[in-house]
Amino acid sequence: MATYFRRRSKIHLPITLSVSLMVLNVTLMICWIIVLAQRSLWGALTIGVVAFTLILAGLSAWLVLTLKEIGLNNRQANFVDSVTHELKSPIASLQLYLETLRMRNLSEEKRDEFHGVMANELRRLDSLISQLLEVGRLDALGDNDEPADIEIAPLLHQYAETACLNWNVKLEDVFTFEVEPVRVKAKKIVLDLVFANLVDNAVKYAGTPPEVVIRVKPHGRSRVMIQLANNGTGISPDDRKDVFQIFYRGGSELERRRKGTGLGLYIVNTLVKKSHGRIQIKDRLNGNPGCMFEIEIPNRTFPVPTGAMSLGGSRKDLIQTEPPAAS
Repeated sequence: MATYFRRRSKIHLPITLSVSLMVLNVTLMICWIIVLAQRSLWGALTIGVVAFTLILAGLSAWLVLTLKEIGLNNRQANFVDSVTHELKSPIASLQLYLETLRMRNLSEEKRDEFHGVMANELRRLDSLISQLLEVGRLDALGDNDEPADIEIAPLLHQYAETACLNWNVKLEDVFTFEVEPVRVKAKKIVLDLVFANLVDNAVKYAGTPPEVVIRVKPHGRSRVMIQLANNGTGISPDDRKDVFQIFYRGGSELERRRKGTGLGLYIVNTLVKKSHGRIQIKDRLNGNPGCMFEIEIPNRTFPVPTGAMSLGGSRKDLIQTEPPAAS
């Protein structure tokens, strides 16, 4: 907590210094105008006003850049804290279970339970390490892969199952699929990272009990629209652009309840833009709590027979609980 407030206090000095210099600059400019106007020195007056205006603009630009740099540094510091915790937590858990297995005679049922927990912790550790490595190679990710025709529905279903396993929930209790069978020509590694992060976040930040609706439909002449909505607390309009910045995590660090590193949505946004797609955050319709991520992916390929299909294990029948967002 002390570290958090120490980081927050660093922002006060540049703000105070910049505002003081701006006030001094404006005061001197006013004095300059009054003195030279009384003497009718219009040439010097013009030059002086231009000079003071440029100084004021430079101070303003310096303040903005300084605040951005401080914000980035704070996010990086928070990121290091989060990653340190995320790395140490599964390692400590694995050490504890291994020592218990080694020192005690446990029943087969208990051993199976411990093995399951350890496998989950290893998956969590592997996911974090993979995410850290992915950020370092985003610019070149998939450059050596050829685009392929990929059907969207099975891919989303696969990552829904993975997310349910990660968060210990049942697929049929959480997910509703309203999916039309469409294909896109894309690099699979890119779609894997986009869907893995978005689907996992949809469950992670959902309410209690979690409810997630996934919709897929053709959009326009050659694009596919994918919507992922959950029943969580949502994302405030002020945070909706910032959440795609690297290391950014909304809310106060002192009040945070969810684990994370602030990399997932940065990876998603970077890859979607690299694929010439678009991603937006919207409110759920009909005033329902939560939020909806809407992704448009280009290069839809040959049509598949129309008609919505329900993937096995949906939480409810395909009832249009929320009308599709207007394109």
